[in-house]
Amino acid sequence: MLKVDSIQTKYGSIYALKGIDLVVNEGEIVTIIGANGAGKSTTLNTISGIVRSLAGSITFNGVDITHMPTDKIVESGLIQVPEGREIFPNLTVLENIKLGAYLRKDKNIKDDIEYVTSFFPRLSERFNQLGGTLSGGEQQMLAIARALMSKPKLLLMDEPSLGLAPKFVHGIFDVIKKINEQGTTVLLVEQNATLALSVASRGYVMETGKIVLEDKAENLMNNESVKAAYLGF
Repeated sequence: MLKVDSIQTKYGSIYALKGIDLVVNEGEIVTIIGANGAGKSTTLNTISGIVRSLAGSITFNGVDITHMPTDKIVESGLIQVPEGREIFPNLTVLENIKLGAYLRKDKNIKDDIEYVTSFFPRLSERFNQLGGTLSGGEQQMLAIARALMSKPKLLLMDEPSLGLAPKFVHGIFDVIKKINEQGTTVLLVEQNATLALSVASRGYVMETGKIVLEDKAENLMNNESVKAAYLGF
């Protein structure tokens, strides 16, 4: 479904990505783990067109999207849930959710609103509440619900557990599994490597702008160097 081939990205004179290669097959949850500053978020931002690659190519469902405008990438079914949620704080919960369908050609979205809030019943109780007044966990739910309104084929998720209370974290990861089981492919960036590998089928390990290891998630969980560096044991 997604093939990233030797992409390079710079911030000023500094290379953030130094030739990244990765593949995501339809139906998978694939995770990218690594330390802060490794280039994980930059990888997602480059795939979704927020940051532009200086070299290499990105192919999604057989189409080269390397230089495609970001709105066209979204229309093609590649949707990102950004780090830090980035909901609209001065719009209501319902307005935020509806914005996820902004680029859709079909505007009959009532059933879709019911579908996305079935994952997060708490949101349906807060439709008229301003997004900025929600807790961090509720805002993460809202960001995911908004993304699902776009009917993604591939969902890019950037640090979904960041800043959340533990009681929300496991709930978010349960939803990620459910979303995948219902047909959405997921590419997940997550600092909580243990949780990420527990839901993923495969994983990539990044260090300083490079992929240094790729394997089945189960094998990475049992890899001594990965355990020592990222899993805390």
